[in-house]
Amino acid sequence: MNDFEQLAKSVIIKFKNKKPELVDYDKSLSLTGVGRSAFVFKIKATNKVMKVFFPKHHYIAQEEADIYGSIQHIDYYPTLYEAGSNYIVIDYIEGYTFFECLTLGIRISEEEIKEVDNALHLARKEGLNPSDIHLRNIFKTFKGEIKMIDVARFRQTKACNQWGDLKGAYRFYTKPFFPKKIPACILNGIAAFYKNVYRKDAIPENVNANS
Repeated sequence: MNDFEQLAKSVIIKFKNKKPELVDYDKSLSLTGVGRSAFVFKIKATNKVMKVFFPKHHYIAQEEADIYGSIQHIDYYPTLYEAGSNYIVIDYIEGYTFFECLTLGIRISEEEIKEVDNALHLARKEGLNPSDIHLRNIFKTFKGEIKMIDVARFRQTKACNQWGDLKGAYRFYTKPFFPKKIPACILNGIAAFYKNVYRKDAIPENVNANS
C-alpha cells in the first residue's frame, strides 16, 4: 500500500439523513471543500490535493482519472499524480475560482473568457464533450493563468450549454452599471433559478475547492 492509498483509507465517511458526514482523516490532510460526490483535501507540505469520493460514487474516481489522463498535455488542466478505487490526486491550484472573483470584486477579463474557450476547445479535440462548466471549476491562478478542474462529466453525450449561457451573461458583467462585487447568496440564488426554472436539465453549482 503506497502513501496516497493509505491517506485515502484514513478518510472515514458516514451518512446522516442521506448526507455525507466526515468522521475522521489523517492529520496530514487538510479539508478544503466538499462537492456532490467527494471530499477534497490538501495534502499538507505538498502542492497536491486528494479527492476522496463518497461510497456511492467510487466509480467516478476511475472515470475522472481516465479523462485527466487524456488531457495531461493540455496546460489548462491539473497534473494527475495517482488514482485509486475511490480517490484521485491532482495539483493544488493557488488562486481564485471565477465564483470567488465575483464575490471578491476581482475582474474577469475578456481574454480570460477566451482562455476558457480555448481550454474547452482543446478538450474537444481529444474527443471529449466538456460539460458541467460552472463558476467554481474555473480558476484564475495567482500567476494569471486559467486552470479548470472537475472533468468527470467530459464524456457525457448530451449537449451542455452552461458555459454558453455563462458567456451570454458576461456581456452584462462588462457594463458600467454591473456591481463590482456580488454576494455569494445572490450567485447561489441565480444558480438555483438556472437549474430549477431556466434550464431544468442543467447540473447545479457544487460547493467545492480544487475538486
